[in-house]
Amino acid sequence: MGIKHATDADFEALVVNNDKPVVVDFWAAWCGPCKMVAPEMEKLAAKYEGSVDVVKVDVDANPRISQAFRIMSIPTIAFFKPGAQPQGVVGFRPMEQLETQFGLAEFVKADA
Repeated sequence: MGIKHATDADFEALVVNNDKPVVVDFWAAWCGPCKMVAPEMEKLAAKYEGSVDVVKVDVDANPRISQAFRIMSIPTIAFFKPGAQPQGVVGFRPMEQLETQFGLAEFVKADA
């Protein structure tokens, strides 16, 4: 399925109410570091297919989400684990660093 793109209208359904953990990339088309993060998000989506959803949010097109989560700098990568407060990091991070930061190893499917 790959990366999903959330809007103000469907963010809650795709992320907040998701029964799976979700990594969210808050980005903008004009943001250079955001372009560097994009391939890392692709890698995460491929590695955790079926275990962790990866969602991108264009902050310019979806200002309500950015305001709700107080996104002040981009790229911001946030991790939404069901039943827990979201956590996030600002700026470029390689996939491996994001995996460690968010503890994604625990979500790898056994058959992977």
